[in-house]
Amino acid sequence: MDLLAAVLFTIVIVFLAVFLLGFRIFLSKNGKFPNIHIGGSKAMKDRGVSCATSQDAEAQKNNLRKIDVSKIINEID
Repeated sequence: MDLLAAVLFTIVIVFLAVFLLGFRIFLSKNGKFPNIHIGGSKAMKDRGVSCATSQDAEAQKNNLRKIDVSKIINEID
């Protein structure tokens, strides 16, 4: 019986924690998760700072010497 009480207590605590963490999202009409990425910050955009993933994608898009992986795969087959 003590084990069942401990499991139920744990489930209630976890449910309460999830509800309180998402309180604003669950109960507001247009609730959504906040954008906490560097690229979503206006101050960082003004300074020209972006996240590493965005910088890497931009660098690879502009790279004229990039490797075409599909050619390598076709040569192997």
